[in-house]
Amino acid sequence: MTVPVFLSEELDGPELTLAGPEGRHAASVRRLRAGERVDLTDGAGTVAECVVREALKDSLRLDVLCRYEVELPEPRLTVVQGLPKGDRGELAVEMMTEAGVDVIVPWAASRSITQWKGDKVAKALHRWRSTAREAGKQARRFHLPEVTEPATTARVGELLAGAALGLVLHEEAAEPLSGVALPASGDIVVVVGPEGGVSEEELAGFRAAKAVSVLLGPTVLRTSTAGVAAASVLLTRTGRW
Repeated sequence: MTVPVFLSEELDGPELTLAGPEGRHAASVRRLRAGERVDLTDGAGTVAECVVREALKDSLRLDVLCRYEVELPEPRLTVVQGLPKGDRGELAVEMMTEAGVDVIVPWAASRSITQWKGDKVAKALHRWRSTAREAGKQARRFHLPEVTEPATTARVGELLAGAALGLVLHEEAAEPLSGVALPASGDIVVVVGPEGGVSEEELAGFRAAKAVSVLLGPTVLRTSTAGVAAASVLLTRTGRW
């Protein structure tokens, strides 16, 4: 059985206690018992391999077997995700987290049907970040993806301009994603448009920021699945997969 992963800010010392919501889930939902293995991580690369010494009502007492650091992968992959409608945003975040995307940037594109305004911003961002957190644990990721604050189109242009490689998925592009020369390090930033696609004005601005328009494939993917499909191609070609 795959060793379960839980998040903890306290990883120092030969003995640890997993309490709070994580400990309650481990003890009462997962029903882990003495002698079983668990891994704790801070989500920033530190890992403590542990064995359960004692299972309490809503926490675990653990013995640390070893502790180590996991390096950040290179090149780093950022996906700018045009806001999808409904709960497809959480689906996109879940799949991209499982695949290994490092940074997810919510983007309110001009053609986005969904717009985060007022109280919606904090609530939607909380859902995306919670989804990334849970998917990261399920996928045994020791570096959880960063879900940033919502980005304006101008901010997306800045990310593309500062990247080692900026890409925009576009159905009319001539160059396939599979043929683009990739950097060995730095940031690769991929822009995924919303259901209505990337507008001509947005595309022109991104090209001015040195981004390359690329074709993902012969079929039209939903915005919620295009990001993970593009990530799969890039992670394979960079050797991270």
